[in-house]
Amino acid sequence: MTRNIQLERKLLHFSTLFALLFAVMGISLGVWIGSLVIIFDGAYSLVSLFLTLVSVAAASYIHKPRKNPSAINITKVEPMVIAFKGLVITLMCCISFASAVEAILNGGRDVNTGVALIFGVINVLGCIGAYWLLVKKGKRANSGLVDAEAKQWLMDTVISIAVMVGFVFAKILSLTEYQSYAVYADPVMVIIVSIYFIIVPLKMTYEAIQQLVLDKQPMSDDNNHDASISSTS
Repeated sequence: MTRNIQLERKLLHFSTLFALLFAVMGISLGVWIGSLVIIFDGAYSLVSLFLTLVSVAAASYIHKPRKNPSAINITKVEPMVIAFKGLVITLMCCISFASAVEAILNGGRDVNTGVALIFGVINVLGCIGAYWLLVKKGKRANSGLVDAEAKQWLMDTVISIAVMVGFVFAKILSLTEYQSYAVYADPVMVIIVSIYFIIVPLKMTYEAIQQLVLDKQPMSDDNNHDASISSTS
């Protein structure tokens, strides 16, 4: 299947702008209401933004006209970028895990769950929309870089769902006799999300490194899509 370069660029630019929007929203609101898990969500969007810019630069380099193109070097750019993205996301999960443990040891965090729930609904809908668009249009683009973007948005979608469910639980808990434990809901959510999602970037990195070492051709779009689904199961 032929790679659609123009569509690839449009999808990467779309992901960049959407990631910027969610990063600003998440980090600003997280700091305002004192939620570690919302800050984590916003930070993930910020990291996604940076990594998307790396993808855009990589795509530009790959498709740049050359008088004496080096096929070997060009084919290795994409897996190198994907491996880098996986390592950065892994590092972010580790840092977030450590911050959450520290928060628990310091007595938890009191969060305005009402505002957090409103943000959670908006965040979930936005992430689902971005993921759906990248998957649907990405099939026509036939691009490993777009597929990696879809994986990032899938992770962000499930993170957002987990955050929303966690705040629902925290709200219910605050209305019971166990309300003193509600302050631990926020950091516990970060720990759960960090542990679960570290698997996805590790697998992404492993597959990209394997492709570099074995000098394989990029997987087809269908295989990439299947890998995205299986990596989250």
